[in-house]
Formats: sequence, structure tokens, C-alpha cells
Amino acid sequence: MEHESLGQIFVITLLSSNFVLAMFLGLCPFLGVSGKLETAVPMGIATSFVMLVASLCAYGLNWLLGYFELEFLRLISYIVVIASTVQLVEMAMKKFSPALFRALGISLPLITTN
Repeated sequence: MEHESLGQIFVITLLSSNFVLAMFLGLCPFLGVSGKLETAVPMGIATSFVMLVASLCAYGLNWLLGYFELEFLRLISYIVVIASTVQLVEMAMKKFSPALFRALGISLPLITTN
């Protein structure tokens, strides 16, 4: 590819086709806890952890549903996996870091929307 086309792709992706900016997805938890670094960093780590675990579980679940020809259950099963993962993170944070759990407040369950 030419350097011009790579630059154009970068600018288009950054400005006009940016998924977060175009769809306004995942902004609620960010705006809720981004006032302080002490809460924004753990929220980012929790979100990344949930996305990693949910992706791994969804991959296995996708294979399992395909094997049993139950592809029509994908969406609802993905929602259950993500919500369960968020609840596990919330319970772990409540047990091991109650102060952080209170600081994040309602923003922690909103990871599910990402």
C-alpha cells in the first residue's frame, strides 16, 4: 500500500469511522469514573479483564453452539456470559477492595454495556 492511502485510512478511522465516537458506545462508565486517576485506571483494568474473559468464554460457547446446531442462541448466551463475568468481577472487587468498589459505584455494572 502507498503511504498516502495508509495515512488516509488512519485519519478516516481516527476521526470519522471511530467506533466509540460514531456509536457512543462504552462512554457511560468512562464518563462516570474518569474524574480521578485512582478510579479510572481500575475501571479500565476491570473492563479489559471482563472483555478478555468474556471473549474466551464466548469463543468456546460459539463452538459448542455450532456443534449442537444451536446458533440461534448465540446472542442471548453472549449476554449471559458478559453479565456473569461482570458480576464475578464486581463480587471479587467488593470482597478484596471495598473502598474501590464504593468509589466505582454504579459504573462497575455498566461494563456490561460495553
